[in-house]
Amino acid sequence: MKQERKLGRVIKFYSNLLVVQDLESGERFLCKLRGKFKKQGIRPIVGDVVEYVKVVGNEGVVENILNRNNELKKPSVANVDQVIIVTTLEKPQVPYDILDRFIVLVEYEKLPIVIALNKVDLLSEKQIMQFESIYGKLYPIVKTSAVEKVGLEELKRHLMGKVSVFAGMSGVGKSSLLNTIESTLKLRTGEISEKLERGKHTTTAAELLSLSFGGWVVDTPGFASLEISHIKPLELRELFIEFENDNCFFPDCLHLNEPECFVKKSVEKGKISPSRYDSYVKFLNELIENQEMRAKE
Repeated sequence: MKQERKLGRVIKFYSNLLVVQDLESGERFLCKLRGKFKKQGIRPIVGDVVEYVKVVGNEGVVENILNRNNELKKPSVANVDQVIIVTTLEKPQVPYDILDRFIVLVEYEKLPIVIALNKVDLLSEKQIMQFESIYGKLYPIVKTSAVEKVGLEELKRHLMGKVSVFAGMSGVGKSSLLNTIESTLKLRTGEISEKLERGKHTTTAAELLSLSFGGWVVDTPGFASLEISHIKPLELRELFIEFENDNCFFPDCLHLNEPECFVKKSVEKGKISPSRYDSYVKFLNELIENQEMRAKE
């Protein structure tokens, strides 16, 4: 008798075995891969939705891997619904251009963004208002504190029923936030180095962690590399979403020194944040410089 195929999501790997969580029942099965996958050079990654059959007990076999909606390389994970970028203004003080670099990388992957401004218990109202004045019109902002248990219910609402990747600098409290939201996770948290104001990476291999209220989070350093050299200068314009409706005179305007630049005028009028524009110029010059260096090689 042929076994019925069921749908599951790959949540973890053990050498040549993978843990698949049934999408309907939530049960977990330790599955082998059919030999055909190896012959075809196909290997599932965390987040893949697969068809599997139950063999005996909690053992199963993966029969098919469904087409991916998307795939991130670092971390290696498929079918991501959104990225939660966690940032802080104190302990550590994450510069705006670093946050903008994370945003650019996520925008390049065409994934929705939620910004968690963490450790708000350390901030003044003025600091929070300034941050919101820059990013509030662009992305949803959740103001959080694991210590004071602030904003956790709002963050839960964003996570519910979705596959989320947490990204951000070391030490901003990604694992602490997740531990507070879901105490059963017991993720290791890194201590902040007071001297360097940098955390130590505590998370390694990608794994999907199931949330009791529905949804999954990827336990791995999201976007561990902040390298943007794969982005073309003209592509960069599209990744700053406030530039989208530009009416620049030149269609290929890079918003640098060109005349009749709508974006530069918007910065002057206060419609576009100067710090965001500064980040754009910094990244653009970096990409142009890289391009020129490659042309000389």
